Amino acid sequence: MTTAARRTPQQDRSRATRRRLLEAAVDCLAELGWNGSTVTVVAERAGVTRGAAQHHFPTREDLFTAAVEHVAAERLAAVRADAGELPPPGPARTAAVVEQIVRLHTGPLFRAALQLWAAAATEDPLRERIVALENRVGRESHRAALEFLGLDEATPGVRESVQATLDLARGLGLANLLTDDTARRTGVLRQWTAMLQAALDEGAAG
Repeated sequence: MTTAARRTPQQDRSRATRRRLLEAAVDCLAELGWNGSTVTVVAERAGVTRGAAQHHFPTREDLFTAAVEHVAAERLAAVRADAGELPPPGPARTAAVVEQIVRLHTGPLFRAALQLWAAAATEDPLRERIVALENRVGRESHRAALEFLGLDEATPGVRESVQATLDLARGLGLANLLTDDTARRTGVLRQWTAMLQAALDEGAAG
């Protein structure tokens, strides 16, 4: 057996360990918050030693920013994979895309990211990482929304309409943290989707 062939199973195990750590980190952040999510706690949940965790992620900040970035990328990739099942352009497609955006801003990933935002407000080294991460995620989300809605950002009002949708989704995600906000959110989304569709139609006509 060649050296390369022997190395492959080890590399696979290393990737699997890294993935378990990233997923465990997001779960811990969402359930325990920043203060309760230590490297030791994450390692235990992932079923690896603290030393193994620090081999992959030397610092706590490395682990948690990588975790949120990893899961955000995976969820965005899943949304893109489902893009082919969207309805044809029109009100039904707009409603489906808005619903996708809101789903990205509710649930464990959003809860985990929120914990990092709160911690970054008082921890300068973490703040730089989180600002850069959120900028990347924001750009990708904006680009995906434009693509799914079939919009040209050069059209007046399109950029602002899409950004307002992303901002609305974040606000609805915050409102959902303490109580189940499903009923109110459904009505808000219905109204917002109608307003967004009207704005898009007006922009297209113009």
